[in-house]
Amino acid sequence: MAGPKRRNVKFNHRGSNESGRRLSISELSEDAPSPRSPIRNEDLTKGKPILETGESTQASEYEKKKQTFITRTIWTFIMIALFFGAIAAGHIYVIGIVTMVQVVSFKEVIAIANVPSKAKNLRFTKSLNWYFLVTTMYFLYGESVIYYFKHIVLVDKVLLPLATHHRFISFMLYVTGFVFFVASLQKGHYRFQFTQFAWTHMALYLIVVEAHFIMNNILEGMIWFFLPCSLVITNDIFAYICGMAFGRTPLIKLSPKKTVEGFVGAWICTILLGFAMTNFLMQFSYFICPVNDLGANAFTGLDCVLNPVFIPTMYQLPSWTSSFLPSTLSIAPIQFHIMVFATFASLIAPFGGFFASGLKRTFKIKDFGESIPGHGGMTDRMDCQFIMGFFAYMYYHSFIAVYKTSVGGVLEKAITGLTVEEQIEVVHGLSKHLFNQGAVSEKVFECFSTVLTRKR
Repeated sequence: MAGPKRRNVKFNHRGSNESGRRLSISELSEDAPSPRSPIRNEDLTKGKPILETGESTQASEYEKKKQTFITRTIWTFIMIALFFGAIAAGHIYVIGIVTMVQVVSFKEVIAIANVPSKAKNLRFTKSLNWYFLVTTMYFLYGESVIYYFKHIVLVDKVLLPLATHHRFISFMLYVTGFVFFVASLQKGHYRFQFTQFAWTHMALYLIVVEAHFIMNNILEGMIWFFLPCSLVITNDIFAYICGMAFGRTPLIKLSPKKTVEGFVGAWICTILLGFAMTNFLMQFSYFICPVNDLGANAFTGLDCVLNPVFIPTMYQLPSWTSSFLPSTLSIAPIQFHIMVFATFASLIAPFGGFFASGLKRTFKIKDFGESIPGHGGMTDRMDCQFIMGFFAYMYYHSFIAVYKTSVGGVLEKAITGLTVEEQIEVVHGLSKHLFNQGAVSEKVFECFSTVLTRKR
């Protein structure tokens, strides 16, 4: 009876080296298989076969990209929901989100600076960074609160001294930090400490100061926040679509995927969509009215005297257009302004992103952080928004804002520029004027006159 046939099985300890010496287990574990000829190796500790092939690597890469795409998509919808939810909830919630973006972006930019190992234990280095952030935000936010809510701040007994001396208090806070910085200088670390000082101030200017103007845009009217943000997002989307569709010519070396065709195509699409969005948002007072009630939301709305820029105006068209266009055209001036906004969002704001790309290449990092899963850091998403918000503020106050006397302005001048006796005289004169106009009764006027006469 013939014995069983020998299977053509080769073991690793046979023919594994020219001398025919049996390899030890330690030698077997250290031998790496050739990437060109995958082999079936035996896990000597678990007894489970492992197949090492290029296919498994490709599969793992595919799964990784798939998971990243899913995470990115989920967080995109979460951010969209938060964005529109905050806008509907009210101005104070949008300001809260802007503040959060400020702090997180500052943290990310400060963190990318290389810190030598010997300098990690220096006293006050991180503390001073955050101290300067808090001091800057106190100054900027205080300026906005005093400017937009004078009628509340200047009549409060506690807030009045803080408001009238706000700039001096802010200056002394900054000087205190400056003194602490100089006192904390240590020999052998001067270069690092001064670099950190300069880096912190650069981050404060590029992030905190510019984001502060975005907050002012919110208080001037939600449309001045919503439109600039939407135009940047729209331009980014259409730049990707147009670039994928017919992009051929590289735009800039800092972003190799950007193309001239995508850049120009996104500009045209952003103008068209900006025109449509403006025409829609003009219908709601909640968007076009400045903030006079921080408790207002999208459901309660706001009341105000409209800025003339939102009122349609009749324009006479040239005679040579009469053959194919009407002789007159009714359009709100904001529609012309929005073309400027869309042009800046398309042609200038992307350079904020290019600047951020150059900064990341300098420090050899892919993203500024991992604050937003699937998207990288907060700064990666907001790099263009900061410069766009800054532009929106400057353009609005240069060409659109209507300056007129406000209750807060009158109170500020009366409180800071008149003596107590002169202020009483103003109140007496106003009460008499209101009585003559029939706004108050004779009894109220006599009460005012009696009380004010006693105060003299």
